[in-house]
Amino acid sequence: MAADDFPIHLDRYHLPEPEWTYPNARISTYAVDSEPDFPPPREAPEHAPNILLVLLDDVGFGWPSVNGGLVRMPTAERLRDRGLFYNQFHTTALCSPTRAALLTGRNHHTVATGVIQEMATGYPGYSGIIPKSCATMGELLKQAGYTCGWWGKNHNVPDNQTSSAGPFDNWPTSQGFDYFYGFISGETDQFFPSLIRGTTPVEAPARPEDGYQLTRDLADDCISWVREQKAIAEHRPVFAYFSTGAAHAPHQPPLDWRGRNAGRFDLGWDEYRRTVHENQLRLGVVPPGTRLTERPEQIPSWDSQPEDHRRLFTRQAENFADFLEHTDYEVGRVVDAFDELGELDNTIVVYILGDNGSSGEGSLVGTPNEIMSLNGQQPTMAEAIGFLDRWGLPGTSPHYAVGWAHAGDTPFQWTKQVASHFGGTRNSMIVSWPERITDHGAVRSQFHHVIDVLPTLLEIVGIREPVSVNGSIQRPIEGTSLAYTFATENADAPSRHTTQYFEMLGNRAMYHDGWIASCRHGRLPWETSGSWSFDDDQWELYHLVDDFSQAVDLAAQEPKKLRELQDMFLAEAAKYDVLPLDDRFAERLDVTLRPSFFFGRKDVTLYPGMVRQPEGSGPKLIGVPFRMTVPVEVPDGGAEGVLFAVGGDAAGFAVFVQDGRVRYHYNYFGLERYDAAAGSPLTAGKHTVVLDFRPDEPVPGCPATAQLFVDDEQVAETRVTRQIPMRCGTECFDVGQDSRSPVCDAYADRGLFPFTGTIASVRFEFGDFTEPSGMDRLELATRMD
Repeated sequence: MAADDFPIHLDRYHLPEPEWTYPNARISTYAVDSEPDFPPPREAPEHAPNILLVLLDDVGFGWPSVNGGLVRMPTAERLRDRGLFYNQFHTTALCSPTRAALLTGRNHHTVATGVIQEMATGYPGYSGIIPKSCATMGELLKQAGYTCGWWGKNHNVPDNQTSSAGPFDNWPTSQGFDYFYGFISGETDQFFPSLIRGTTPVEAPARPEDGYQLTRDLADDCISWVREQKAIAEHRPVFAYFSTGAAHAPHQPPLDWRGRNAGRFDLGWDEYRRTVHENQLRLGVVPPGTRLTERPEQIPSWDSQPEDHRRLFTRQAENFADFLEHTDYEVGRVVDAFDELGELDNTIVVYILGDNGSSGEGSLVGTPNEIMSLNGQQPTMAEAIGFLDRWGLPGTSPHYAVGWAHAGDTPFQWTKQVASHFGGTRNSMIVSWPERITDHGAVRSQFHHVIDVLPTLLEIVGIREPVSVNGSIQRPIEGTSLAYTFATENADAPSRHTTQYFEMLGNRAMYHDGWIASCRHGRLPWETSGSWSFDDDQWELYHLVDDFSQAVDLAAQEPKKLRELQDMFLAEAAKYDVLPLDDRFAERLDVTLRPSFFFGRKDVTLYPGMVRQPEGSGPKLIGVPFRMTVPVEVPDGGAEGVLFAVGGDAAGFAVFVQDGRVRYHYNYFGLERYDAAAGSPLTAGKHTVVLDFRPDEPVPGCPATAQLFVDDEQVAETRVTRQIPMRCGTECFDVGQDSRSPVCDAYADRGLFPFTGTIASVRFEFGDFTEPSGMDRLELATRMD
């Protein structure tokens, strides 16, 4: 059924459809004399396919075997052999922005997602609040008769709206998705994930020693949902959005997948690039004559590394490959579920191999704890090597070194975040739809962008672009359908997406009709704090028609073309809310920069039952002076368990009772730990436990003193010589237990370690000294070591 073939009573320009007016009903006094006219069920257009949209995370162009890389991904290869492979598909260079653009078919700044949610600022292109004028593909498909489910990563709920108080209108189940099971953040621990079902936080159903790992869990849940939907509503098409947290850090393969790539990356990152480039040429992944771009001077060569450093680097790549190969395997299980139901031939599978390029956020040496890097701090080589044998196990949050990120973006320059170059924005895509696509295994080289997926789905399903949705007038969709490329006769057709701007963290580019002007801004991807002058930026120019990899800079030879594209960028920037340009990273993680239910409150009381509360929507507990007061009652025989905890094994602090004694534990990224424990156990009866935490000065990361009191008597004290600068990560805070991963290894084998006595409340009284404003805090952060 085409878009113009809907029954006359349906209004597809204004969604939802008008209420049924029972036009053919005849109503008399008695039913025996009346005729009913039951509202027809909402039905999708005839022959509308099922849709399986798969989006991987932080996978560069040079990793997957289907792209010529050395990470074995047979599911991607199988789908390519039953569909088309797109080698000039583009993303935005960062997580949330790509996902918002994919969901809405609009540029990321248009949908207020110019950067990740945790860094949102109060400008139209950066607030993190997707406008109601930009309905998601879930909303449009649901209104057209689909049932819609979402698994895995959602990085599009505003960071300050992630708590149980909502508001929930920016959550998946308020954006057209009937079902959601995943996490609401940029990353999560694969062994102890911050899971949400619908809008309710839940614990993982098992633990890593039982075989639990997040991607496996997501696949199980997605398969179960698809089977259930097809068993109940056999002919209704399903839209399954499978958005893995992998292969974003932490790189944590299941325990039973570890070691499968041992020895496969001993060649090092420079030889890896040469090998993969040769594979890409041989397989036709890149056009003949495509050059391998040079390694930037800021990234060290493999040969310059000492042998003990190479052992660490090799282990990092092996661990990442285990992680990514397992992810492709789980995608394959979901695909097989459609096949087993007899639905695969009429299912369009869109497999996008990365939401941006490989991540360079792991520092020049790699990090055993990526949360540390996102806080603007990097480990030393000695600290990183200390985790060699535990890399990727529970209790680590690892990320590989920049050398591997660059290798994973072969043949391009740079990495994730760098929107000026294809190392940040070029990701391959596979589209398989056996019932309609017959040119199996072919390469499509038309220039396209992630905003093109939504209009493509609307075209093939037969859905009009609506004028209004849920009472909101819609902004025009900004993407261009790529459905024309499905036809064999259009294999070499000119691209219909002729103009596209790119911008991320000050890195920017302008593409138009085969040319691209590129400007990498001053901050390097592994420098997660600081700011650089835009006056020092240098632009480059590439002719992509004969320079697939951006290898030959023509800026000096073609100054007029460069000027034309620079002017075009400014015009597009003004049009799509790109301005103001902002290159800050870790400094924008400060939760006080965004509205909050807790902002400005000097006295906050929490109660038992408040568990799995997201840090980003809570009171600021890091880097500020506070007194925490916990009235408790200990039963006869004693009590144990957590009174209060924030964070987890990546970073955080907890106050708990163990062996009857009150104990305070501060976890600085797993590298340093500070303890203060009472010498005597709590007796039966009522007590008041107090933690007094005093930073030396209002500077993120400065030393602090922690004092522990029981019934007004000091029982312990410790110096926290290195504080967490901004936040503990993507876990939560809890009253009466420690959800997800444990802050302290002392109770790691005790699960949630709930307190077995009674907690009346947990009261925070925040410090008396004048805190700096949000902007002053950012300036102080830039002075951190």
